[in-house]
Amino acid sequence: MCSRYAKRLPVSGKQAGLGPLEIIEMMESRSATASARKSDEAQRLLKAASTAGVKIALDENGRSLSSESFAKLLSKHADNSVKCCAFLIGGPDGHGREVLDAADLTLSLGQMTLPHGLARVVLVEQLYRASTILAGHPYHRS
Repeated sequence: MCSRYAKRLPVSGKQAGLGPLEIIEMMESRSATASARKSDEAQRLLKAASTAGVKIALDENGRSLSSESFAKLLSKHADNSVKCCAFLIGGPDGHGREVLDAADLTLSLGQMTLPHGLARVVLVEQLYRASTILAGHPYHRS
């Protein structure tokens, strides 16, 4: 499902300045403690996102947005010439403090905890949905 929406995004998102989409999968940390794993993963996430103009951390305690509000947020970043938004999904232990402190926004996909693979599918679908909202495409029906 993730690749299906990822392939659709560049076509629908071009008009709105969204895309292309690059997904970087990182290996789960093998450190001995949860805090060490979170710190290790945070350092690697932030290094991978170092060139992004906006960093958005996905976290169950983050801000909840409707699909329409999410589309407006992405449009605002595109209008402000942000070339790259990095969406940071934590591992099983969640995000390290370093990621949460560096994030421009902490976003929730809902209050339920999701495995990172499922969170990725939901996020990529919402990115595609945002592109269709901004393009006036009928995919999104509210």
